Amino acid sequence: MSAFLDQLESGDGGPKAAARIRVLIADDHPLMLAGIRATLEHDDDIELVGEARSAPEVIGLFERRRPAIVLMDLRMPGVSGVELIERIRRCWPEMTILVLSACDERPTIDAALLAGANAYAVKSAEAADIISLLRQVSNGSVFVAPTQSSHRISPPARARAELHGLTEREQAILAAVASGKTTAAISRELWISQHTVKFHLTNIYRKLGVPNRAGAVRYALEHNLAAA
Repeated sequence: MSAFLDQLESGDGGPKAAARIRVLIADDHPLMLAGIRATLEHDDDIELVGEARSAPEVIGLFERRRPAIVLMDLRMPGVSGVELIERIRRCWPEMTILVLSACDERPTIDAALLAGANAYAVKSAEAADIISLLRQVSNGSVFVAPTQSSHRISPPARARAELHGLTEREQAILAAVASGKTTAAISRELWISQHTVKFHLTNIYRKLGVPNRAGAVRYALEHNLAAA
């Protein structure tokens, strides 16, 4: 890994490397770092340029690696997450900051965005969603994680959905579809791309044995799988 990063630092990455999204990940939890690394290393569009476990490490790696995006937790030794975002924004105004946090409370999300974060996601997000979000924020989009009250289906409805083999994300999308939301609206409200929404819908259709969106809505209503 270190040899690979040294090669990147020397600029010997070639045309393909230059076109990829350069990402620095920052989290003080070793298992979380390992999980994020495993997710990003297998994507051809993303180039992992460093890992940091504290605020000073983040600053040092910025100066050495010059990433395009920092994917960071809000809890790290050295300084608060909000203060780190503010410092990054002052020193590197062009930097894209994506917060990946376990907290989905509205005041915390608002504080991070007010400090200068470009996007905020929760750690319960699926790997495909994180990669999709990185691609989108690299193009200037701003996304916000749903709050605790967003897109939750009732426990009985969740239990029924699980019997049909639906994941939690598929349950949320099915509930949104059944309530009449468009693909674009679901994309905005669940902070995932429209392509990802369509991918999940394809899986939902397959699992429920229906041919299309109308069939999924009908199935959800008939089997009480819509949001309460």
